[in-house]
Amino acid sequence: MFHHVKELQFNARVSGPDPRFATLLLEQFGGANGELKAAMQYFTQAFSARQPHPDKYDLLMDIATEEFSHLEIVGATITMLLSGVNGELKDAAEQSDLMRLLKGKGEREQLIEEAATTPQFLILTAGGPAVTNSVGVPWSGAYVDANGDLTVDLRSDIAAESRAKIVYQYLLQFTDDQSVKDSLNFLMAREVAHMQMFTAALSTIQPNFPPGVELADPHYTHLYFNMSNGSSARGPWNQGQGPWGPGQSWHYIADPVQEVMQTQGNTQLPVQGANITNQEVIQTNRQFSKQRSQEVDQAIKNNQNPWSFSGKP
Repeated sequence: MFHHVKELQFNARVSGPDPRFATLLLEQFGGANGELKAAMQYFTQAFSARQPHPDKYDLLMDIATEEFSHLEIVGATITMLLSGVNGELKDAAEQSDLMRLLKGKGEREQLIEEAATTPQFLILTAGGPAVTNSVGVPWSGAYVDANGDLTVDLRSDIAAESRAKIVYQYLLQFTDDQSVKDSLNFLMAREVAHMQMFTAALSTIQPNFPPGVELADPHYTHLYFNMSNGSSARGPWNQGQGPWGPGQSWHYIADPVQEVMQTQGNTQLPVQGANITNQEVIQTNRQFSKQRSQEVDQAIKNNQNPWSFSGKP
């Protein structure tokens, strides 16, 4: 159940019309890293989390709903930035806000040229936002990442918030309107907050690495192949313990070609760096798979299996 409150989450304002920046801002309305993408991604992910992880369902639905609020802020800002366009197209008034903004023939011709490549505002929507990115590419469900495994989805969400944050950071460089900047700074700050929420949620799922319910073959998980010539960089991503637990480390292969030749294409490679055997991997996989299966079974053990729970999850 959704309930729309007519007040915006943040009081969006603009100092004056700016059709060009309105076009750029479409990236956060119907673009691949925009608010609609985020809302639909978290909304979609929430379904598979509802029964095994009702607390994460609550988180995903709360943030998805807030992203729709942010979409409303972006849409309102775009509409205000296009003040005058709608009236100009309806009555061809020469003294509209838009025409006062576009002083001279050159400015007007430049706007017409831009309209030819992004016709949504001047030809299709006449002053409102379109569900496209800044160059007119329609929004697509292909933007949504939902894999049905919460550890995978939450990592996708952290990345999505990171990309949305950096887009707002770039957009801030293309406007001098302080009122618009205030709105963008609010939206950018909320991306950071969501990033932290998803990070915290992921940390409560243990184990959460590697994603899914199966470990990987220890013959290959701890190897780093030096795949380029010239000076080689070393760091915690290819030497020492790195992210591995005690007793584990990276195994650096300086000459991958020689390694492949000596191990018959890495098929005769001993376990190096890891402190777990293949048999232990198999046992762990069985245990972890059973654990995840029980989480789902426990959530739907009642015959009626209601979607809505009484009280809080």
